[in-house]
Amino acid sequence: MLTLSPFAKPLFRRLLPAAALVLLAGCAAPIPSGISDPYEAQNRAVHRGNVALDRSVVRPTSMAYGHTLPGPVRTGISNFASNLSLPAAVVNSLLQLRPGDAAQNTTRFLINTTIGVGGLLDPATPMGATQIETGFGETLHVWGVAEGNYVELPLLGPSTGRDAVGTVVDVALSPTVVLLRAERLRAAVGTGILSQLGRRFDRSNLVDPLLYESADSYAQSRQIYLDNRRFRLRRGAEPDYFDPYEDPYDDPSAQ
Repeated sequence: MLTLSPFAKPLFRRLLPAAALVLLAGCAAPIPSGISDPYEAQNRAVHRGNVALDRSVVRPTSMAYGHTLPGPVRTGISNFASNLSLPAAVVNSLLQLRPGDAAQNTTRFLINTTIGVGGLLDPATPMGATQIETGFGETLHVWGVAEGNYVELPLLGPSTGRDAVGTVVDVALSPTVVLLRAERLRAAVGTGILSQLGRRFDRSNLVDPLLYESADSYAQSRQIYLDNRRFRLRRGAEPDYFDPYEDPYDDPSAQ
C-alpha cells in the first residue's frame, strides 16, 4: 500500500481538486516574452552566492569527480539517476492529460530497469523509447498557472515562481521519495548528486565562460534560462544552448 510522507499528504489532498478544476478549464498559461524580475537585487545577491559556491566547492569537486572516474562509469551513474526520475515524469504526464508521453516514459523505465541492469545502461534510447522530460512546473503551466516572477534559488539557480513551486512538489510527491526506504533513498539522492557533478564536468567549457568571463553573468544566466524554459514548454526542438542550472535530475545523455 502506498504511504505518503507527512508533508506530502496534505499537499496531495490540495492538489487533486485544484488539478480537476484547471483541467476542466483546459487552458494552458500563455508563454510570455518579457522578463519580470522585481526582486533583482535579492536575486543578484543569491547569484553571487551561487557563483562563489561553484567556484569554491562545485567546480573543484566536479573536476575531481570527472578526472577520477572513467567516462563509462560516469555515464552509468547518470543513466541510473535519470531512470529514477522517470516515475515522477510519468505522474506529471498523466496530470497533464498526455497519456502518450506517460506510456513512452513507462516503456523506457521498464526497458532500462530490466534489460538495462537497473538503469545503469540505456538500451531504451536505441530502441526508440527516448526520455520525455517534464515536471510539476510544466504541469502547472498546462493547468493555466502563470509563469510568475523570475527568481534565483540558492544552489539550484535560475527559476520562476511557478517552477520553484514545481520543484518543491516534484521532490515531495516523487514516487522515488515516497516508496524508497531511508537507506535506498539516501543512495538515490547520492547518485543524483554524482550525476550533476558529472554534468558540471562535461559542460565546464560552457559553464565556466558564462559564470566567470561574461560581463554580467546574472543577466546572461537569466536570459538563457527563460529562453530555454519557454522553448521547452512550447514542445519544440531543443535550442542550441543549454541552462547550467536546469532541473538537478535532468540527464543530458537522455536527450
